[in-house]
Amino acid sequence: MKRRSFIRIASLAVVLGACSKTLKLPTIERGATVLAFGDSVTFGTGAATGEDWPTLLARQTGWRIENAGVPGDTAEAGKERIQALLDEHRPALVIIEIGGNDFLRRRLPKAVKEDVRRMIQAAKKAGAQVVLVAVPEFSLLGAVTRKPSDSPIYRELGDEEKIPVVSDVFSDILGRPELCADQIHPNAQGYLQMASGIQAYLKQVGLTSAI
Repeated sequence: MKRRSFIRIASLAVVLGACSKTLKLPTIERGATVLAFGDSVTFGTGAATGEDWPTLLARQTGWRIENAGVPGDTAEAGKERIQALLDEHRPALVIIEIGGNDFLRRRLPKAVKEDVRRMIQAAKKAGAQVVLVAVPEFSLLGAVTRKPSDSPIYRELGDEEKIPVVSDVFSDILGRPELCADQIHPNAQGYLQMASGIQAYLKQVGLTSAI
């Protein structure tokens, strides 16, 4: 890994550690089934097969991660398909990354928030732990300045549902053209950074002991 990327990931881990001092969760053991649920960013659009962040995260953690990313998916539609996946895979952990397409379609954030809440609650009811990956708001200012920022709905949901939220990782990648395939998708290096950022956060909250 390049020195610049290592420094950014190390810095991210420090920040996330400061935000999660009181949040410690049971470790998910190697070999456990994990569901990565989301849209094209979870699917891996913008990179080759095997370069998506769920596949890379599986290599880092030893988990068996089912990639349930669907290009073009929305929170509005996703809330209707998650139950069948929960029933099929019985995951120990569900990592949810979704909402970007809803924002692009100008859906009200409060509506997106409630759709994501339904997914969280379905996963909890199925006995899984849940982690959210915050998605940026696609604002004109963010597009012009190349400094996107997370939608606040994810932090709100984290506080309200008492679940961990991986903040700023996706937004940081979209703010760096060298890590992007286009304006809304990482490239192979971007997905590697995304997997490493997510793994660093999961380690901070105790979900994985992987190095």
